[in-house]
Amino acid sequence: MIGKGTRVQSHLKSLYWQARIAAMNSQTIMNEPYIFSLTDQPDAVDRRAVDDGLTAFNEQHAAPENYQPLCVFMRDAKGAVVGGLIGETYWNWLHIDILWLRENVRGSGYGTRIMLLAEDEARRRGCKSVFLDTISFQALDFYVTLGYTLFGQLENFPEGETRYYLQKKL
Repeated sequence: MIGKGTRVQSHLKSLYWQARIAAMNSQTIMNEPYIFSLTDQPDAVDRRAVDDGLTAFNEQHAAPENYQPLCVFMRDAKGAVVGGLIGETYWNWLHIDILWLRENVRGSGYGTRIMLLAEDEARRRGCKSVFLDTISFQALDFYVTLGYTLFGQLENFPEGETRYYLQKKL
């Protein structure tokens, strides 16, 4: 038997979805002067407008971010990239977005060397800390060995795995 609370919750969910559908159609219902577009191929000018708008807002409340890409590439004798790190520094933090090594060079200390190069450059830029994320099938133990500590996690991201968020003081 479904309890009264469950029926109320179900009714509220129904009202919520009705309101969402009405909101999506609000352009015609309310004669709003705005048009919404959803795309998986955004125009660079549109992306820049949103990014610049957020940056301007942030600068009203925090120091300038001083955004700067930070990348380290490892190449073989022929110049082909066999590993690397893609990140950026801002607000005195290094964010590591991607660390990748071709499988045949993993476990040889190259990942550590790449991380140390990036951390040294981040210090040179005035960074005090680093943050990154990794997935349970990737390199959690590697980062912990380098002194990173866990500050959050998301279960089932991707499905059946865990995404870990780590940080380290420089």
